[in-house]
This record gives sequence, C-alpha cells and structure tokens, in this order.
Amino acid sequence: MKKQLQVLLFCFLFGILFSCGTSNSLHHKPITEGYNATLPIVKKHPNNVITTGNDFLLKNKQNLWELYVEGDPLERGLAEGSLTDSLLKKQERIFFAKIGDIVPSKFKQRLLRSFLKWYNRKLYLNVPEEYKTEIYGLSEYTSHDFDNIAPRYLRSLYLHGAHDIGHALQDLALVGCSSFAAWNEKSEDGSLILGRNFDFYAGDEFAKDKIVAFVKPDKGYPFMMVTWSGMIGVCSGMNNEGLTITINAGKSKIPLIAKTPISILTREILQYAKNIDEAIAIAKKRKVFVSESIMIGSAADRKAVLIEVSPNNFGVYEVPNSNQLICSNHFQSDNLKNEKRNQEQILNSHSKYRFDKMTELFEVYPKLNPQIAADILRNREGLHHEAIGYGNEKALNQLLAHHGVIFKPEQRLVWVSANPYQLGEFVCYDLKTIFNNPNFKNNVTSVQNESFNISKDPFIESDAYKNYEKFRIEDRKLDAVIENKSDLDIDFGKNYQSLNPDYWVVYYKIGLYFYQKKNYREAKVNFEKALTKEITTRTAKQEIEKKLKKTNRKLS
Repeated sequence: MKKQLQVLLFCFLFGILFSCGTSNSLHHKPITEGYNATLPIVKKHPNNVITTGNDFLLKNKQNLWELYVEGDPLERGLAEGSLTDSLLKKQERIFFAKIGDIVPSKFKQRLLRSFLKWYNRKLYLNVPEEYKTEIYGLSEYTSHDFDNIAPRYLRSLYLHGAHDIGHALQDLALVGCSSFAAWNEKSEDGSLILGRNFDFYAGDEFAKDKIVAFVKPDKGYPFMMVTWSGMIGVCSGMNNEGLTITINAGKSKIPLIAKTPISILTREILQYAKNIDEAIAIAKKRKVFVSESIMIGSAADRKAVLIEVSPNNFGVYEVPNSNQLICSNHFQSDNLKNEKRNQEQILNSHSKYRFDKMTELFEVYPKLNPQIAADILRNREGLHHEAIGYGNEKALNQLLAHHGVIFKPEQRLVWVSANPYQLGEFVCYDLKTIFNNPNFKNNVTSVQNESFNISKDPFIESDAYKNYEKFRIEDRKLDAVIENKSDLDIDFGKNYQSLNPDYWVVYYKIGLYFYQKKNYREAKVNFEKALTKEITTRTAKQEIEKKLKKTNRKLS
C-alpha cells in the first residue's frame, strides 16, 4: 500500500510539472509602500548582544536567544532579518539539508520544487498582507544559496507552510504535542495556568537556537512567542492582554491547494484577540489546509478552550463542569470528534495514550502550580509509572521537544524551557515589565525574571540520561547499517540495548538486522522481546507481528 501511494504521488508530481496557474504566485510582490523601508544599522556588542535602534537580539546564560522588535510590518521584518542574520542563514542550511536527507535524489528534488510552486500557487492569497510584508523584510537577509528552490521572498513564504504541507501530504509524525490547562479549584492559587510541549523535531541542530521573541507591533497587541529565525508564525505564545495560544496537529486529509498556514492564523489571533470570542471570530475567517487543535487560554475569561479547525469543518470544545482541559493530537468537539480520520487517530496513534497519561497526572497533582506543570511536561514514564524507554512517543517528555512552555496569563508570566529538551531551566519572563517599559537602547541585558525561574531537571545529571544520549548516537549507526546491509561488531547489539533497555525499538531494530543476515533464531528472540514492550503505535506493533510471522515461517 505504501509503495502504491508513493507511485501515485510520483505520478501526481510528474503531471503537475506541466500545470498552469503558478505565474501570479511566482511574480507576486508584497505591499511595501507606506512603510518604513530604512535599512537597519546593526551594532554588535560584547556578550552576544546585537542592537538596532530599540530592537535587540541577545543570548542569555541559559543559551536561549531573546529577540525584541517593534514597529510596522516592514520595520519588524527588516529588524528580525538584520538581527538574526547569521542564525537565519544557519537555519536555512539545516532545514534544506534535512530535506536533502529525506529526498536524496536530485531528480526527485526537482520534482518536489516544481510541486511546491504549483501547490503553493494560492498561498499568497491566504496570508494577510501585513505578514507578507513582514516576511518580505525578513527574507532580504536570507541566503542566495537556495534561490534554485525559489526566490528569497517566496521561499520564506513557503517555509511558513512547511509544517502544513508535510503534515497534509505524508502525515509526517514531526509533531506529537501535549498541552493542558487548569483553573479555579485545579490551580493552586485559583488562577489560570497552562503547559505545553512542542514536540516538533527537525534535527538536533535545528533545535539548538530557540528564540524567545517579544514583538510590539504598530497595530494590535504586543506579544511573545517561542520560535526560530525566519519564522514569524506562532506555535506557542502569549499577548499582553493575557491571551495564550498553542497548536496540536490533528489527522488531515490531503488537500489540493495550500491555504492559510496554521502558524499564520495563530499569529493573527495572538496579535489581534484579547479574549476567547475574538479568537474564535478570527479563526472562522480563515480557510486552513490541515487539521489542528488550537488551545486558547484567556485571562479575561479565566479559562481555556480548544478551537478545532480542519479544511472542511470547525468546532469549539469547552469542558463542561470542569476546571481542566487536556489536549494531545485528536479532536474532542462535537463537530469533529466522530470523523473517521479522528477515530483512526485515536485507535492507531499515541495521542490517546498521552491524553490518558495527562489525565492520570492531573489526579496525582490535584492543584497545579508552575513547578508541578514543569514536572508534568518533563514526565518520561508510561501509564501507571511503567518504564517505556526513553524517547518513546507515548511519553509526555519524548526527549526530542523543540520547547516546553508554561503560562500564567492573569499574571502575564511565561516560562520557556532551555536545552536540552524540556530538561533545562524553565526561564521566566514577565510581559508587564517587558512591554510597559520597553526602552532597551542604553542597557540591553536579558529580560528574564530570574527569581521565578524553575530549576533544571536532575535527570540531566543521571547515568540514564548519559546513556540515552549514547543510545541516540548508536541508533543512527544502526540505521545506517540496516540501510546499507553492512555488518555490526559482535558486541554492538547487547551494548546498544543496554543503553535504553525498556524501549521496544532497540529489540525491533536488532531483530531487523538479524533477519537481514538470515539469522532467524536471533531475529525471533528480538522480535518477541520487542512485543513485550510498550510499542508506540498500532501500526508499528502490527509490523513487528508481521516480521515475526515471516521469521517463524523461515524457521519451520
């Protein structure tokens, strides 16, 4: 079935090489008239501090980048690009190298480029003019090295839909996020508190340079977001009115054309909504091309809801008679929960397992505070304290997250995790202090509220964590051996498995290696061992069972 889908996709790509309708998109230029087009004069200071006017970029002691920009759309884009210039070029290299790893064939890369031009032909019509102008300003500082993919502005615009496109076309498991909210009796002080893990993984290098951005636009509300260079869309953020927003991917069908990227929709909500009703009104205006759960926390409403969007449906989920809200990667609203794809997601993925784990932890911790929220986001166990192996996607802390975030909207406080994963210090920021007195020209230092920081997880210092990092290195070696059908050292398997002994993958992959080598007895032992562990998805379990049946036939 998978090969048939690949053939169909290839034929589809080949057919659209000759399709029309891309000309307007390729020649589109955003509005720049009437904006401040003055190129920023960037000054570099000691201790990783860069400034231009009142805007700045610095690296704090927890190795998080802090970015502050203000002004009209073009001013903001130019400031973001000029301040993050080296980071921007680095992230582009990393991202396109990742694409090269996924699609190594030069011919298929050319097909992919043609496809993206065709697929994104209407993207520019579905992005608000303000954000196209900001993206244009930022794109002026991107590299010319990838102009063969698309011109700088269009390439930057396309990248804002990269998550949506990958999610829609291949249902990529790049994001398996978990989020929650508590208020009134479920919160230690009665005020709203939210937490989320953004389990987006595009490689270790990509996650190194997280940016905590503070944006003061000329229109709308000032806001913060956790992002990376080149990205003006929002995955996690809070505005100065105490409205928070986070996104969790849902199950999608394949649309025929790109529409509004989810991160652009959430950016618009964060910049222009001060309460839940206004957030819902903005979400209803836009047509999206993937399915997503958008968690909205509101200081004004003192609660949280889920806005659930899909290409052909829309729902709002508000917990009845409860002071807690939990979200993973399946829908809960009446309008979407019974859809076939959603039911398949619940049955086949790890979404329901993580949802149940958060529910279990809410019973363990009857009242949440920031430290407890961090403990939940860092939890590495399965249900009922079961050891399921480090890196298992059924865990809330999958040890691959781009970031974890905690919000206290009524107090305008936010905590952002420092590397590695969610294990580093959770760094606190007070939006009231940052935006009420944003004169940074003369004294640019970290804007964190250090007295409220949450300490790093002691797990970082453990032998188990050190073994996990060794496991990740050995795991990549094993993948290469299996792909190239080469040979392993005699002691590799036992050492590899000892580094992460509760994880089903270490037995499955060694089983695959022995199966390739026609050592069916050892393959059988390892496949059977893998089946005793907590396997991530139903599909993965079925694949192991199928391999075991084939192995048993070889032995009979």
